[in-house]
Amino acid sequence: MIDLRAARNDADTVRAALRRKGGADLFDELLAVDAEWRELVPHVDALRSRQKVKGKPTPEQIEELGRVKVELQELEGRLGAAEERRNDLLARVPNPPDGSAPDGDTDEDAEEVRRWGEPPQLDEPHEHTEIGRFEMERAARVSGARFGYIVGDTALAATALYRWALDKLVAHGHVPMIPPVLVREEPMYGTGFFPSEKGDFYEMPKDGLYLVGTSEVPLAAFHMTEVLDELPLRYVAFSPCFRRESGAAGRDTRGMFRVHQFQKVEMFSFVRPEDSRDEHERLLAIEEELAQELGIPYRVVNVAAGDLGGSAAKKYDVEGWFPSQARYREITSTSNTTGFQARRLGIRFRDDGRLETPHTLNGTAVTDRWLLAILENFGGEIPEPLQRYGAPPRVAR
Repeated sequence: MIDLRAARNDADTVRAALRRKGGADLFDELLAVDAEWRELVPHVDALRSRQKVKGKPTPEQIEELGRVKVELQELEGRLGAAEERRNDLLARVPNPPDGSAPDGDTDEDAEEVRRWGEPPQLDEPHEHTEIGRFEMERAARVSGARFGYIVGDTALAATALYRWALDKLVAHGHVPMIPPVLVREEPMYGTGFFPSEKGDFYEMPKDGLYLVGTSEVPLAAFHMTEVLDELPLRYVAFSPCFRRESGAAGRDTRGMFRVHQFQKVEMFSFVRPEDSRDEHERLLAIEEELAQELGIPYRVVNVAAGDLGGSAAKKYDVEGWFPSQARYREITSTSNTTGFQARRLGIRFRDDGRLETPHTLNGTAVTDRWLLAILENFGGEIPEPLQRYGAPPRVAR
């Protein structure tokens, strides 16, 4: 959540930033109900103090206490309603975008930062399903649409990709982790996925649990409600991820490009606020290093303010080249969520005796989509770094 006290003291700046993300009206509603709540608090406190009488009350005092009780009940009701509305709005107001995020609200509004590598000139580009072994029809019989089996040499290439990425991130100082992928509502709320994006996640209502769409959720919640003694803290997790993709019907439904279940290696950092900009660039540099080592042509884009998720202040996408689509598509991203997630999760750190809110950042190292880009760009040839981890030199169907 936003820092309400700081936002209250610089409302015009925050409002202008949130307007680029479509959150200005929510912010104004929050300020109005917050003002009402702050006005009611001292009145309620004063009435409560008037209920305290030393010794046996006189008839006049009893009469006065009756009037105070009626007035207090009315004001407490208003205060409770204002507090509930205030908390609801505070949960829904998004993180203000960074000033360097471009204007706009679609992926076409993203600002290209740079490109690396030359897309291959292929006489006959093939989709990944024509190169690797992806059993989509069999998976549909087992699980329904947009699930797939990864089989044989293709599966070996996939597992090599994950293991290679983990080793690379450990070398960069990230602590490896295999997190739980079923979480309670608190981590989903804390990371900003609830309440705004609740419909995109699988729910286990009998157990009060949710399947995560990214290990960002359990990684962020790893230190939930804790006070951190030293920063930075950096982690990297391997996990399956699950997404209903309820808003993506009809888009990218061929093959394994957009499926309900996939694997991912995810980076996560807790840093001091003054270090988060540099940490964001650091995570992006790691993502580019990985793509370059495997030889995947890509471009980096700075995502438009209105296209950012609720928790992100700034986000870079790395888009790999897909010959079958003749365009760049997202293969990884990295977001700076500033203090938004840590504040919701109750995470703080010690700074010269004071308790402050750290900044959190996330970044994808690799996903299954990297494998698709490798197959399509190299026609089934597997880059040598992955061969050292058990991938075959060439994938056979």
